[in-house]
Amino acid sequence: MIKNDLYLKALRGETVERPPVWMMRQAGRYLPEFIALRDKYDFFTRCQTPELASEITVQPIKRFPLDAAILFSDILVVPQAMGIDFKMKESVGPWLDEPIRTAEQVDNVIVPDVNDTLGYVFDAIEMTLEKLDNEIPLIGFAGSPWTIFCYCIEGRGSKDFNIAKSFCFLQPEAAHKLLQKITDTTIAYLKRKVEKGVSAVQVFDSWGGMLSPADYQEFSWQYINQIVEALAPLTHVVVFGKGCWFALDEMTKSKASAVGVDWTITPELARQFTNNAVTLQGNFDPSRLHSKPETIRKMVHEMINRFGKDKYIVNLGHGILPNIPIENAEAFIKAVVEWKP
Repeated sequence: MIKNDLYLKALRGETVERPPVWMMRQAGRYLPEFIALRDKYDFFTRCQTPELASEITVQPIKRFPLDAAILFSDILVVPQAMGIDFKMKESVGPWLDEPIRTAEQVDNVIVPDVNDTLGYVFDAIEMTLEKLDNEIPLIGFAGSPWTIFCYCIEGRGSKDFNIAKSFCFLQPEAAHKLLQKITDTTIAYLKRKVEKGVSAVQVFDSWGGMLSPADYQEFSWQYINQIVEALAPLTHVVVFGKGCWFALDEMTKSKASAVGVDWTITPELARQFTNNAVTLQGNFDPSRLHSKPETIRKMVHEMINRFGKDKYIVNLGHGILPNIPIENAEAFIKAVVEWKP
């Protein structure tokens, strides 16, 4: 049994003394020990080497009193497993030499056996669970089909993902075929993570907010919901859509155990839009971690008081930024641990 199960209690909607806390991208680029490994190994080497991924996962756990760990990996390991050859380009980010732009290219995309293509992730889970020694839960994650689709069509990051959107509107049949292939691979991938021992899974829809509410239903939510339906009988599923406040009602009606919210919505509206029926996670602005530690502490306490301590997981509204001082990250986490009603 996991000794600190505060995160799992929050996902079950149980009464807690204080809400749990973890940070998106907590295993990462703001930590000096992470930077030391980054300088030694390239990005996907770190993702694809179980010993490194496992070590990076527990780095923040050694430093801070966090209530959950999240496996170090990347959403793009899924398309890589599907034969889509993503690289991480210096000063650019995700990069695809040949973006998918035709129906024929979509037909050539495979739905792989995840045990063959993503075995390194499952090995990293085993190693990490051994290191965690049942102290706190381990979270597994995947990108939403729409978010992965955006990178596959654009071939890189974008401010508006107009090429991806145009592909959907001009070649809807091919778009849905690719989205379904990504969905099928993601379901198999997350199911295997659960079999390997993660306590919950989170789906990141980083680019869902780029779509109109109607297009979100067609090109994003219906595929996320397939994942939720497939995984909910096996584990807790958390859905996080950046900029997707308009879909909170729909997300609440699903079998998701929790819904993440970014910083562009108030706690009160988030509760209202979800009818107080689901656990919420978020929604501290990552840039606010540049504030002084005492300001962070005050803001975190106010955030908890506004959301309420139950059915709530304290987190950022998106991933932690690389230039955040460590003492500020620590102030955020400790503010939750020290919170009193």
